[in-house]
Amino acid sequence: MSAQDLAADNKAPAATGPGKFARWLNKDGWKRLVTGAPYLWLLVFFLAPFFIVAVISVSAAAYSIPPFTMPASWAALTENVATNFGYLIDDALYYTGYLNSLKIAANSTVLCLLIGYPMAYGIARSSGATRNILLLLIILPFWTSFLLRIYAWMGLLGNNGTINNVLVWLGIINEPIPMMNTEFAVYVGIVYSYLPFMILPLYANLERLDTTLNEAAMDLGSRPFRTFVDITLPLSLPGIIAGSMLVFIPATGEYVIPALLGRADSPMIGRVLFDEFFLNRDWPVASAVAVVLLFLLVVPIMIFNHYNAKAEGVE
Repeated sequence: MSAQDLAADNKAPAATGPGKFARWLNKDGWKRLVTGAPYLWLLVFFLAPFFIVAVISVSAAAYSIPPFTMPASWAALTENVATNFGYLIDDALYYTGYLNSLKIAANSTVLCLLIGYPMAYGIARSSGATRNILLLLIILPFWTSFLLRIYAWMGLLGNNGTINNVLVWLGIINEPIPMMNTEFAVYVGIVYSYLPFMILPLYANLERLDTTLNEAAMDLGSRPFRTFVDITLPLSLPGIIAGSMLVFIPATGEYVIPALLGRADSPMIGRVLFDEFFLNRDWPVASAVAVVLLFLLVVPIMIFNHYNAKAEGVE
């Protein structure tokens, strides 16, 4: 047998075995693919758009398409940063919008927690068939368009709306109560829209709690309220944090609800951002507003991720 035949025989087994990609998958490739998918998602839909917005925020406004020009030097870059971000400090419209958004989002989160916790607790302690029906009722509003639901509230809260008409018909009031275009209407819209985002994480947490701990505490003489405060409430803290973040973060940048139900003289930052982009067409300043808003929400997002990872680690 020649040397070429011996070399061919030595290479033959390697050719019939799995390829490099197949061996990589068999080893730990599937794990890398699964864990890499979220990072790819964040790269495409978070980091890349944020990079684009950050670049626009250090540009100069221009009457062109697109309506901004990139800085040509470090001096121009520094001047653009000082100009665009300086507006957020000098003009009361911007920092008032930030403060108003944070206030409304925080108050709405507290209201959602006060309303959603008893509902989540009741669902978690109900029987199987009843639990499924109650969960369906919580999820059911998502089957209707978000915009249509807000328009429905406009019909309910208007001066000639259902609520005022019923109150006048019952003789409780003599003239309609102005509820539209008020902070009250904004709170109603936000709490109604985001309440399921508070209930579902709380339910998922409360449903997994060990009820024997409560029974043991009551056997030792603890009253129901004391048992709730000492056992149930601390154990449900991850659900409270998760639900609060899921309500607070999107509520801070909410645009539709304040635009349709709120006052024009007290806008939230989402309304300010929309006006800068589409009415003033000042994309650099609008991008600066978005960048600052993102950094304001980084801390709540980090808290949410911390408790979410902690809960998954416990499981």
